[in-house]
Amino acid sequence: MSEVVIDDDLINDLIDDELRDERLPGEEIQIDEPDVDEAGLDEQTKPKAKVSKRKPKVKKADKPEAGEATDAHKQTSFDFGAFLTDTLGWKPAPTAVFDRVLVLTVFMLVAFGFVMISSASMPVAERINGNQYHFIIRHGIYICLALIAAIVTLQLPMDKWQKYNGVLLGLSIALLVIVLIVGKTVNGATRWIVVGPITIQAAEPAKLFFFAYLASYLVRKHDEVQEHFKGFVKPLLVFFVAAILLLNQPDLGTVVVMFITTLSLLFLAGAKLWQFFGLIITGMASLVTLIIIEPYRMARVTSFMDPWQDPFGKGYQLTQSLMAYGRGDMFGQGLGNSVQKLEYLPEAHTDFVMAVLAEELGLMGVLSILTLLLIVVFKAMLIGKKALEQGKAFEGFFAMAIGVWFSFQTMVNVGASAGILPTKGLTFPLVSYGGSSLIIMFIAVSVLLRIDHEIRMTTTHTTRRGAL
Repeated sequence: MSEVVIDDDLINDLIDDELRDERLPGEEIQIDEPDVDEAGLDEQTKPKAKVSKRKPKVKKADKPEAGEATDAHKQTSFDFGAFLTDTLGWKPAPTAVFDRVLVLTVFMLVAFGFVMISSASMPVAERINGNQYHFIIRHGIYICLALIAAIVTLQLPMDKWQKYNGVLLGLSIALLVIVLIVGKTVNGATRWIVVGPITIQAAEPAKLFFFAYLASYLVRKHDEVQEHFKGFVKPLLVFFVAAILLLNQPDLGTVVVMFITTLSLLFLAGAKLWQFFGLIITGMASLVTLIIIEPYRMARVTSFMDPWQDPFGKGYQLTQSLMAYGRGDMFGQGLGNSVQKLEYLPEAHTDFVMAVLAEELGLMGVLSILTLLLIVVFKAMLIGKKALEQGKAFEGFFAMAIGVWFSFQTMVNVGASAGILPTKGLTFPLVSYGGSSLIIMFIAVSVLLRIDHEIRMTTTHTTRRGAL
């Protein structure tokens, strides 16, 4: 037999080829190399190749955290902020420097008022001026002037209001004196100063400037107000002077609003309860006396108690207003479909605009506009509270005075048109027709925004200093 010679190198090459074909992708052939020198080793002791059976590592996707969208979700979702940034170059503001809800609410009230004045004023404007858009155009001009006044007011730091509150009080008293001398008389009341095409109702700035003085006084004499009767009486003497001038116009409604606001601020400042209740009793007695001594005021009270006793005389305006409320029902007759505004209801676009609103938009419309006003009042009180917490007493008292003023004037206006209170000549804040009222209300809102802005800036600076 012939001897078969097997080449060891050939066998090793075949084994390596077989193993290389069988290994999985990612497997590596490792050779165990001993620490000793291979020079003296024979063929049998040389290290042999072995296949590592490690499975190839597959990179797993990171598990999404809680609340994080997966890749598939990210691909299907639409990022509106990124769209605005990429296409329009818009970038969101990092932090609001003013109360956006307050601004939006005020503009909604003004828009609401513009629509209702447009609806309510056309018949009377056509008769008086021969142009049904007369009051609409004038109210639009008043809104523009009010916006300008608001923008200017926003630039004034609150320490300027506090520093010059005495000057503002003197200006308000001067206006109340001037209107009695050269004022324009309408329906038996001398309340307006005419300067060319501009008509100023002196009582409107008098309210705002008096509240600025009262807030400053409560800061300067806070301890005296709480501990001594003299400190409690001093601001009432100033109010008494303003009240006498207002009653000579006559304008009892403004006096009542100023009295209630003064009473509220003294209570918030910590006046003693016996002083507080004593002032309430004195005020009520004075109010009753003022009603009794003036026949027209007494007639308003009696007609308010039973307007149907003389529906074509003393109770005419209130009965027509009540008809408007009754016709409105739940959802109203529809915008523009009021019957009472066709010169049945006097002053339909001013003091009794709520009656027209109730007739055209119903109970839902009335509740909507009252809700908007409630938001403004709530914001004012909240801003005042935050200011007091930060040690800004003047700003806090001033903001709360504006909140009480808006709320009580709204209550009197709606109450008078709905027959809940005697008829008074007070406008619905930010809604009724009237240039002086609208401009002063805009300035008051700007004061609230300025106070809120300064509070936010103080908080931001404090936070940054704490972080450093």
